[in-house]
Amino acid sequence: MENQHTSHAIYAYLDRIGNLISAQEWVLSKRYDLQPVQLRMLYYLSICNQYSNTPSGVTEYMQLTKGTVSQSLKVLEYKGYIEKQIDAHDRRQIHLLATESGQEVLKQLPPNLLRTVAEELGEAASAETVFILRRLLVAMQRDNRMQGFGVCRTCHYHQALDERYFRCGLTGERLTNQNAGLICREHLEPHTGQRS
Repeated sequence: MENQHTSHAIYAYLDRIGNLISAQEWVLSKRYDLQPVQLRMLYYLSICNQYSNTPSGVTEYMQLTKGTVSQSLKVLEYKGYIEKQIDAHDRRQIHLLATESGQEVLKQLPPNLLRTVAEELGEAASAETVFILRRLLVAMQRDNRMQGFGVCRTCHYHQALDERYFRCGLTGERLTNQNAGLICREHLEPHTGQRS
């Protein structure tokens, strides 16, 4: 009975938090003549690495149909918020990058609501909140057999070469500190060897 009560409480809090964030995203979306889902796609493209900034990466992350994603990406490109770039190693692969106009929109994220709360909570409580939310996310993705999209530096494949450079043990590619802070669709939880 206790677990059921706890899961209802978690659901209620996450639902309300999600609604508050969605309301602010809606206001921001309208300011830039976007749909909220398009704003979230633009945000995703700003936090993902070169293995994940593809149309299929957006589709997996957003859990939407290919058609919905395709139409939304066309709108973002038409409005000048993203641009396509052909992969240097595989010309069949397309990468999606935020343009300067897209970067201007992204400066408005996260919503003020979250910035204010982080300041009010303080550094220690904010760090604890992030830790708990990450554990919750990992458990939910694992239990629902969903792709992880974790931060590169927390991945099983992440290898430090020195203080500034790293390597992906899966692809063998060299990564910078900036790359290591982005999310990846190939993320594997350390120690468990399971997709996060």
